[in-house]
Amino acid sequence: MINNKKNIAILGSTGSVGTQTLEVIRGNDNLFHVFMLSANSNADLLIQQALEFLPAYVVICDKNKYQYIKEALANTPVKVLAGIEAIIDMVTHPDIHMVLTAMVGFSGLEPTISAIKAGKDIALANKETLVVAGELVTGLAKKHQVKILPVDSEHSAIFQCLAGEEGNRVEKIILTASGGPFRGKSLDFLAGVTMEDALKHPNWVMGAKITIDSASLMNKGLEVIEAKWLFDLDPSQIDVIVHPQSIIHSMVQFEDGSIKAQMGLPDMKLPIQYAMTYPARIKNNFKRFDFIKYPELTFEKPDTKTFPNLALAFEALKQGGNMPCIINAANEVAVAGFLHKSVSFLAMSKIIEQCMEQITYNDSPILDDYLNTDKETRIFAQNLIKQIPLKALQF
Repeated sequence: MINNKKNIAILGSTGSVGTQTLEVIRGNDNLFHVFMLSANSNADLLIQQALEFLPAYVVICDKNKYQYIKEALANTPVKVLAGIEAIIDMVTHPDIHMVLTAMVGFSGLEPTISAIKAGKDIALANKETLVVAGELVTGLAKKHQVKILPVDSEHSAIFQCLAGEEGNRVEKIILTASGGPFRGKSLDFLAGVTMEDALKHPNWVMGAKITIDSASLMNKGLEVIEAKWLFDLDPSQIDVIVHPQSIIHSMVQFEDGSIKAQMGLPDMKLPIQYAMTYPARIKNNFKRFDFIKYPELTFEKPDTKTFPNLALAFEALKQGGNMPCIINAANEVAVAGFLHKSVSFLAMSKIIEQCMEQITYNDSPILDDYLNTDKETRIFAQNLIKQIPLKALQF
């Protein structure tokens, strides 16, 4: 610990959550020290961050960028490492107090498990970790007495609503969804949407993958699975409602019928800060919500016929085992295909459905099973994209 500051490792520091985490630290440098930064391939931004925050270590997953970064930081005390193996090893460093996991997708699983086994508290922005292996990860957190503090705005909202309610039974939680850029649109309309259309989220500024997931409602489906493990809920206790204004971030209904909601402007910095300072709340200069500017907050039922990914996620949660791992891997491949314009918007759901039907089901997976399921699903999904015409996948 440097001058009693909390040492933070940020996995995925060049992404949307990672850069906003650094904004929070920049405004509270009396409380936090950046001990480690990691990025997938954005070498230039990682160098820029390292020069400003001077962490003890930076790790670049893309080993081809190692030499470039090492030379750029040669006159600093920052040590440069490369590869996912280095991240898995570095999160166990004894000087780290908290690991904020903002890596994209399945890649965050093994580093998170490694950090938990080393006794590090986790600020979790990588929902796929719990989607893929929720039972395993939460079991390890309990065994090693590690806190998993949610960074997703919806799960942070639930976490905040539950504060002080220990012993009071939760009847259900209500996750809110903006509905994305295509709320209210028909299947005919969705058949022709482009990547550029899908990346225009009405409320949030996020990375490309999560923005596409939001447009397809898969992001909400993944959040449903994450919520089951974070809050030890039965699937029947989780509801989703579309709330276009994104002011109520989620709600908890207790057995007496009372509902608590956490509200605020759509800004990820607040849940990031809360996870990093929990249980304290600290002053900030974030923009405040003004009720007068939002005279109407509206709600509607999600359309799972037009957007089937939400229903597929509930089905995967119901089946359990490695099925959530299957839908996550299939979705990652499908979204990558859509972003590369080789998969249509509607085809993404069909790819996921076919993977759910064809990939080997395992009702009691261990870590190696999750790794094998992920690999098998990705190969199958990629072959679907290569072999089947897009029109055949659409309807």
